[in-house]
Amino acid sequence: MMLSRTGLRAALVLAATCGTLAAASAPAAAFTDAEKAEIGTIVRDYMLKNPELLQEVVSELEKRQQAAKMGDRTKVLAEMQDIIFNSPRGVVIGNPKGNVTLVEFFDYNCGYCRQALKDVEKLIKADPNLKVVLREFPVLGPQSVEAAQVAVAVRMVAPDKYLAFHQALLNGRGQVDRAKALAAAKEVGIDPALLQKQATSPELNATLDESMKIAQGLGLDGTPSFVVGDDVIVGAVGYDKLKQATEAARKAAGK
Repeated sequence: MMLSRTGLRAALVLAATCGTLAAASAPAAAFTDAEKAEIGTIVRDYMLKNPELLQEVVSELEKRQQAAKMGDRTKVLAEMQDIIFNSPRGVVIGNPKGNVTLVEFFDYNCGYCRQALKDVEKLIKADPNLKVVLREFPVLGPQSVEAAQVAVAVRMVAPDKYLAFHQALLNGRGQVDRAKALAAAKEVGIDPALLQKQATSPELNATLDESMKIAQGLGLDGTPSFVVGDDVIVGAVGYDKLKQATEAARKAAGK
């Protein structure tokens, strides 16, 4: 059976949609209103009879979006390498002079970040040449922002007690807000009054803004997220995968 002129055009549009996601390449002005209506009917009927094509289209679109995101991340990593790995606004644990750096973006109200804490601690113990940079990335609501503000103030007032504070919050239970963060700071020997004086500090806001800028550039929207070498890792992937990533980064750098 031969396709009508309109049917042939519809088939071409459908093929473009399913095969290349480029249906928009056919100018709308090339069709009359009647032809557009017929095309819509043909495409709808075809897709209803072949729903698996929708899955193919969605899968292809996701692949292209992921490829675009990876390309953007590679560019951002190159442009922001120094600030990501060496900014004084990140908190360094492990070996400050380590030959590979793992940057973690975390939220104190993230359950998976509590799990990741154990993995990072294990990595540091197993790898004496690992430098870890901690970055507050409060994405889970106002309470997370409050906790992050206190954390930055801890770095400014008592940097030597930051790790103990960090561990106390992530090893605790329940929602973390300003009050809970200040209580944790007091437990590790920091005067809460000193921290509250930093509440309006330009440096405090600049620190959080810097973390947000990096995260947005890398397309991060959840925690924990990690950066090591040219690799961006999203989620609590476990000790083994983090270890593999740090070893791969070290090998790529020839160290």
